[in-house]
Amino acid sequence: MVKIFNSLTRQKETFEPLKAGKVKMYVCGPTVYNYIHIGNARPAIAFDTVRRYLEYKGYEVNYVSNFTDVDDKLIKASNELKEEVPVIAERFIEAFFEDTGALNVKKATAHPRVMDHMEDIIEFIKVLVDKGHAYESEGDVYFHTRSFEDYGKLSHQSVDDLKVGARIDAGEKKEDPLDFVLWKQAKPNEIKWDSPWGEGRPGWHIECSVMARRHLGDTIDIHAGGQDLTFPHHENEIAQSECMTDETFANYWMHNGYINIDNEKMSKSLGNFILVHDILKEIDPDVLRFFMISVHYRNPINYNRELVQAAENGLRRIQSSYAKAKERLDSAVGNEGDEAVHGIIEQNLEVFEAHMDDDFNTANAISAWHDLTSELNKYMRRQTTCKETLMRFIEAFDSYSEVLGVGLEEEQILLDEDIEALIAERNEARQSRDFKRADEIRDDLKAQGIILEDTKEGVRFRRG
Repeated sequence: MVKIFNSLTRQKETFEPLKAGKVKMYVCGPTVYNYIHIGNARPAIAFDTVRRYLEYKGYEVNYVSNFTDVDDKLIKASNELKEEVPVIAERFIEAFFEDTGALNVKKATAHPRVMDHMEDIIEFIKVLVDKGHAYESEGDVYFHTRSFEDYGKLSHQSVDDLKVGARIDAGEKKEDPLDFVLWKQAKPNEIKWDSPWGEGRPGWHIECSVMARRHLGDTIDIHAGGQDLTFPHHENEIAQSECMTDETFANYWMHNGYINIDNEKMSKSLGNFILVHDILKEIDPDVLRFFMISVHYRNPINYNRELVQAAENGLRRIQSSYAKAKERLDSAVGNEGDEAVHGIIEQNLEVFEAHMDDDFNTANAISAWHDLTSELNKYMRRQTTCKETLMRFIEAFDSYSEVLGVGLEEEQILLDEDIEALIAERNEARQSRDFKRADEIRDDLKAQGIILEDTKEGVRFRRG
């Protein structure tokens, strides 16, 4: 029985989907104006793990995660790079799939994009206007926040509390400081679409409401995202969605904790803004994922190399024991296993599932995996081992690997200094006319994603 900590009620609740055996899950995705940073990677990994476990439990999960492909940041990047917004968005959507694919994040059932849902967005806003929940003001359309009586129920704030400090910024034409924009009037040289209110583009909050409804219906089981999205983004999603449909928007809300870098908040101003694209040049993706799930998804996590190294040591111990168990299969005898050991394995599986049932507690589930690794190592110290027992260990490891999304085959990541050493060896081979060895080095590096480029200044490399 799976229990989920529901941000809406601030308590753990037994998970009961709308339809038996099926789960409708929406996860807020990135704004695709750059490579994703490590903060974007956490929800991608955390909720991929939630999905994997629900599938392990037998649910059919309709998992939707969007791309915001029109936004102020994209428009700014378009002006700076002198490229069209769709071109930039497409490039970084491909980069997203490359980075998250390396982290073993499964592709969503659907990855909707804002630009593909413009008609849906306009129609959604029209309904809100017609029902008196939104109004047009000089080409902009705003949501009338006070028209939704339950506003603040997710972030547990009252409208009166929110009013304190709220203001109308220069250029805004809204009636109430708490109102938020649904449609923005186009500015010169901005990407835009025709609408009943003139040329413009959607506000951020309306996009997820529309795409969630379009792909999952009026009510969804689970809506998830980073803790920073709780207010105002998710709060606004609830307000506009429930005013539009008169139905509950989502039954369970899940939010992952913040990530810090060396105990400091990640920010560009501090110079600790880390892109996953860069991390994966130095760290095995399985290690990074293992590190990220070594802390419960709701808790904050601190990223530094020492903690990552500790996670790597733990993962390598698991991988090493798994490899040795597979090697021992050839020399193992008979099929009559040790029932006592089988009982230990079954009990460990039950403990693992109990931790995952308890709000997807991956940290404790990993502890259970380490315990099973110790039992496997203890078993392999015997002079003779049984194939059936080894296979039961291996199958348990495979199950944990699939649920947690962590590979069991150790991947060797070439460091820059290793590559430079191989380039030097290739240069020496070429100078001595050993072209066969030079080509072997080039081809081996290429197979590992390292591309060599011969330039006037010498050989350079880039990671493909």
